[in-house]
Amino acid sequence: MNKALLMSGLACASLIFGCQQKPVKEMQKPSFTEADMDLTFSPKSNFYFYANGGWMKNNPLPNDKSRFGAFDKLAEENRDKVKLVIETAAATNSPSGTINQQIGDFYASGMDTTAIETAGLAPINSYLEEIDAIQTREQLLQTIGKMQRLQLSPLFYFFAEGDNKNSNMMIANIYQGGLGMSDRDYYTDNGERAEKIRTAYSKYLTTLWSYLGNDSLVAKQKSDEILAFETKIAKASNSMLENRDPQKTYNKFTLAEMQTMNPEFNWPTLFKDMGIEAPAEINVNQPRFLKDVDQLIKNEPIEIWKDYLTIHMIREVSPYLPKKFVDARFDFFGKVLSGQPQIEPRWKRVLNTTSGALGEGIGQLFVQKYFPAEAKQRMETLVENLRVAFAQRIKQLSWMSDSTKVRALEKLNAIGVKIGYPNKWRDYSGLEIRRDQYLANVLRSNEFDFVYITNKIGKPVDHEEWQMTPQTVNAYYHPVYNEIVFPAAILQPPFFYIDGDDAVNYGAIGVVIGHEMTHGFDDQGRQYDATGNLNDWWTAEDAVKFNDRTKLLVDQYNKIQITDSIHANGELTLGENIADLGGLLIAYQAYQNSLENKPKPADIDGFTDSQRFYLGYARIWAQNIRNEEMLRRVKEDVHSLGEHRVLTPLKNVQTFLQSFNVVDGDTMNLDPALRANIW
Repeated sequence: MNKALLMSGLACASLIFGCQQKPVKEMQKPSFTEADMDLTFSPKSNFYFYANGGWMKNNPLPNDKSRFGAFDKLAEENRDKVKLVIETAAATNSPSGTINQQIGDFYASGMDTTAIETAGLAPINSYLEEIDAIQTREQLLQTIGKMQRLQLSPLFYFFAEGDNKNSNMMIANIYQGGLGMSDRDYYTDNGERAEKIRTAYSKYLTTLWSYLGNDSLVAKQKSDEILAFETKIAKASNSMLENRDPQKTYNKFTLAEMQTMNPEFNWPTLFKDMGIEAPAEINVNQPRFLKDVDQLIKNEPIEIWKDYLTIHMIREVSPYLPKKFVDARFDFFGKVLSGQPQIEPRWKRVLNTTSGALGEGIGQLFVQKYFPAEAKQRMETLVENLRVAFAQRIKQLSWMSDSTKVRALEKLNAIGVKIGYPNKWRDYSGLEIRRDQYLANVLRSNEFDFVYITNKIGKPVDHEEWQMTPQTVNAYYHPVYNEIVFPAAILQPPFFYIDGDDAVNYGAIGVVIGHEMTHGFDDQGRQYDATGNLNDWWTAEDAVKFNDRTKLLVDQYNKIQITDSIHANGELTLGENIADLGGLLIAYQAYQNSLENKPKPADIDGFTDSQRFYLGYARIWAQNIRNEEMLRRVKEDVHSLGEHRVLTPLKNVQTFLQSFNVVDGDTMNLDPALRANIW
């Protein structure tokens, strides 16, 4: 688990397609027509529906989706491309150990449902038998260590990351985990919805116990015990809001200090059982969590621990087990939590797993076939234009002192940029993949990845490494590495048009670039300096002014009503909201800079260039979403809902208001005294 995320031409992957393969050039151009908009809305009243109403009507929610938007549509189109890449690799009949063989056989094993049904629990029977044989706490910890090595992660996640206060070195990290439901509040919240979710989760656990051969009474009893046990883990866990604070989650301990803090864990032996050398230093993201779990190890009966590890293992591997396990998992996580009526087709699920296991191997094939060189070149220009515009805005800030501006500009200039794909590709040659063993392939891949990750502990950071694969439709900023990264897959419409006009590209991918840059200066990112170290480079007065300005943004989002009783969480989403607003302002300034000494751009589709800029931004967040998924995301997601990523930041942007003649009394207008002006 990783918390939180080239300069020359495309490298030749000779084992795959050969250098003669030509990239496919995307010729789609953006347009804003009545078919994609809803002109019954005024841009002054609801810009989101005005810009996207037609698109939303023409792109209804598929039954296998809990949310479907422009972002998701691109991801779906991208999966079709990745599927072709995988099928092409699989058809090559390549020698054992080559990336083609690994990709082809991994995918084929996941699609072989007959073999999966026949195997049943056989691939994990030895692990289940080991759990069942536990009699002592020493054996309990030994089994936990082995499960950690398989990245099944009972209790906590263990991984390597750049040290927040020594950013050029990798340090071991422990991060709270162990819950079956995705957030601690599902265990502790009151109210009808919370009770409904816990009841459904208990039913899911009961189903799993019945599949393991227990009668209905025993299955229900075990389910109740597991829910009670996991509730104790939940109460020991930090909230998502607490985990957003990088100061609170940086707690470096030596091994001896770890042992004093958690005497029941026997850390040297646990690391030995994980198959790694005990780290000299460890960052414990949530020390209180480990202290409380230490007491659970001491006080909870061994039988409860055995049941917990059993159900945890089954739950973690259920996507790769026979259909009844897959369906039971979907009934809870898909239907109950997200409101999704149908599960995705199997090929999509297996493709995701294959891409997760062999990500950069597939990425090599993907960029060679689908990523044109001119996209990278144009992105490089856009990024530098955004950097210049951001510097201009920093220099013009009236609320920031000159000394802090100097440090801010230093950090901005130091931001690294990665576009498209890595300079060097990861080597998967040591990973054994067999065509007839899907779950075994997943577990071997997990262990292979665990070794890869933990081998970094105590070593210098590899700044060439990527935290996302090229085929991922996303982007990220990494505060410790102070870098922004844009995988190849996001550089497609509606984010990026090779043949589109600049106004739309600046409004879409330009804002994405500005968004990621601004993350270096949001409420979390601003705490890291130019070298990526957690270091307070602000004057005390400037920090107070920053917090006062961000509070305006928190208040705006806290007022957004999701249902009668639930509002958006402005504190949880603050970092993303700052980045959305900053991205808009920086990208618009960069676009205006690009027009200097040029004729005024012509109207297109009846819209001025400034209007197209904001329409381009709104379009990337067009989406339909189910109520259950909306409520889930409000609780779990640090991003605001798509509708509010358009409506709320734009109310703070004067140039948007001017572009669409928004005036006092219009819904899209916000009292100037309440507008947030940060970056």
